[in-house]
Amino acid sequence: MSLKGIELQIAIPKTFEAGRIAEQKQQQSQLNQDQAQLQNEKETEKNRETVRHSEKYAKTDKDSKGKNQDRNQKEKEHQHNEEEKKTMHPYKGSFVDFTG
Repeated sequence: MSLKGIELQIAIPKTFEAGRIAEQKQQQSQLNQDQAQLQNEKETEKNRETVRHSEKYAKTDKDSKGKNQDRNQKEKEHQHNEEEKKTMHPYKGSFVDFTG
């Protein structure tokens, strides 16, 4: 297929324009990747700082959780003892005589 002079006058500028547009898209993709990488690094650094700050309080949180667990266990034992007291009748016996 041969191109005539008039067709070349239209085709060559369009080729340059298409090349320029392709280059801009490539640069935009690279900028987007760089921006995403930068944001990822910021998030990673923020997470590291958060961990550093929370390690200070980790021991106190663990101690307070242990105290809460002890308190919960004591409350459960107390409730269990209350239930046992409620099941015992004041003048009925605690066992049944099956001998006969």
